[in-house]
Amino acid sequence: MRAIHGRPTHGVGRAVGKRVIGTLGAVALTASLLSACGDEQEPQGSAAATSSPAPEESSAAPEPSADESAAEEPEASEPSAEGSADAGAEDDADDSTAAPDEGDAAGDDGANNDDEQTDEGDGAADGEEKPEDNDGDKDTKDEEPEEPDHIEYGEVSDRVGDLQQRLKDLGYFVTLVDNAYGGETQQAIFALQKAGGLYRDGVVGDATQRAADDGLVPQAQTSSGKVLEIDIDRQLVLAVEDGSVVKVINASSGNGATYDAKGATYTAYTPRGSFAVYREVNGMHSSSLELGDMWRPKFFTGGIAVHGSASVPAFPASHGCVRVSNSAMNWIWDTWGAPSGTPVVVY
Repeated sequence: MRAIHGRPTHGVGRAVGKRVIGTLGAVALTASLLSACGDEQEPQGSAAATSSPAPEESSAAPEPSADESAAEEPEASEPSAEGSADAGAEDDADDSTAAPDEGDAAGDDGANNDDEQTDEGDGAADGEEKPEDNDGDKDTKDEEPEEPDHIEYGEVSDRVGDLQQRLKDLGYFVTLVDNAYGGETQQAIFALQKAGGLYRDGVVGDATQRAADDGLVPQAQTSSGKVLEIDIDRQLVLAVEDGSVVKVINASSGNGATYDAKGATYTAYTPRGSFAVYREVNGMHSSSLELGDMWRPKFFTGGIAVHGSASVPAFPASHGCVRVSNSAMNWIWDTWGAPSGTPVVVY
């Protein structure tokens, strides 16, 4: 039904001309028309955002009633749902603030043009404005980068695979190039960051990526023979052959704290010096001090061993032994060797 606040006589004249009724019938018809205007007022509040400026001849149109203004105001000031849902995108935030400004500016014009807007025009306005905002949001989201600038735990992508292959080629302990940043890749990243003196967080930012691209590898301290080197300062284990680093493995040694075990107090200390593997256990071994289990340990002095563990953080955390990952310990046993008598140099 055509809105009638601007020129009410047009619609009433047509209705009376078509149907001549008694006094009671005319009153009923007028009441029904006024009721229809109230129903149409709310959708026009949303369409007003795209209305053109009112012509000068309609400037004398009556002001909307208080009830009608109240129905329009929330429509003009409320931001779109999609604009507020993505608080992190600056473009989306701009879209959500632009809509109220347009609605406030055009609200009165929309009321003045009620007599000239047909139902079809109102529908087009409603149908055009909201899809344009939605399309804008979609375009903004499409423009956002699909991948962050850094690589971190949990990412699955080709660039992770490229990084894994690069680390493997450099000698960092990586057994599988599968494009998935999991625990093994994290251990290798820790080792790379330790070798370069970088922040040990496992996140591959610009500095860590540059270290990989530049081929950063720690240098061996020995020059001959097959030696297991343990770098306490950088928390690394190096498998070295005749002065060349064959494998770089993330490690965690004694944290320097004191602890009690079986009624005695000890210090979590990893001694430095030149040693050799003198005992090995091919399987899970429980600490005689009841400090936990060690996977396939190779003891090199007293009760201190290089052994596998499910927990190898990027910092010193053990009671004095040197932890490496279980898979790295399997490599030392099954691929590299390090039998009894293998030199162990701790520095």
